[in-house]
Amino acid sequence: MARANRHFIPAYIWHITHRCHKKEFLLKFGKDRKRWLTWLHQAKKRFGLCVLNYMVTSNHIHLLVKDTVDGAIPKSIQLIAGRTGQEFNIRKKRKGAFWEDRYHATAIDTDQHLRQCMIYINLNMVRAGVVSHPSEWVFSGYHEILKPPRRYRLIDREELMKSLGLDSSSDLSGIYQKWIDAELQKSKHREKKWSESIAVGRVGFVNHFRERSGHTVKGRNIIGSGETVELREHQSPYSAVFDPKNAPLRPKNMYCWNEFDEISI
Repeated sequence: MARANRHFIPAYIWHITHRCHKKEFLLKFGKDRKRWLTWLHQAKKRFGLCVLNYMVTSNHIHLLVKDTVDGAIPKSIQLIAGRTGQEFNIRKKRKGAFWEDRYHATAIDTDQHLRQCMIYINLNMVRAGVVSHPSEWVFSGYHEILKPPRRYRLIDREELMKSLGLDSSSDLSGIYQKWIDAELQKSKHREKKWSESIAVGRVGFVNHFRERSGHTVKGRNIIGSGETVELREHQSPYSAVFDPKNAPLRPKNMYCWNEFDEISI
């Protein structure tokens, strides 16, 4: 079976996740996580990537971005992933893939859904039991949201506040800290919808997304009820065709962006 077509819809917020090859801990050293962040900064400068949040763990990354510039997201991911993997392989005298074959992108609704997704990202290492508070993990957007640096900023603070439904006079740092503290009092289980769905948000948002997607999401189901629903894959498109070795490949890798074959880097 052929892979699903890569596609994107403009003017959406996207939660992108990308895992290291075979879930290996290829980002376990701080210098490699720093290089990923360095290339994220380069992508912002070169392509105008609009970053709302990020997290670099030992074996995968989270990136929350808004599509504001045509082609910025696929070009940026190609640059960041390509250069990070290339530098690692050269240093380690290693050959082979650094990342899983494809990254996954979930369209996220604004306001409360964006807030929940941001918190989900920043509590990643807390859920993993590596740290007890997000402030203890330096490779995330948590610190920049609370105390934006004077130089080398990654997060577009104005766009983030606008998408969260906050006005310019709001104290984003104080508000976000309260959100984090409140969430830390709750169960810290993993919510798959933020990283394995095609879209998450209000019913109207998800329906509108499906309509704009057209044939590219044919057969996918809207599940859930109340204030939050999600658009999900109907079934794993790989397992029916691939041999046992490849059967575990995840259906979440089916929904991605158009990518350019070559870019100047």
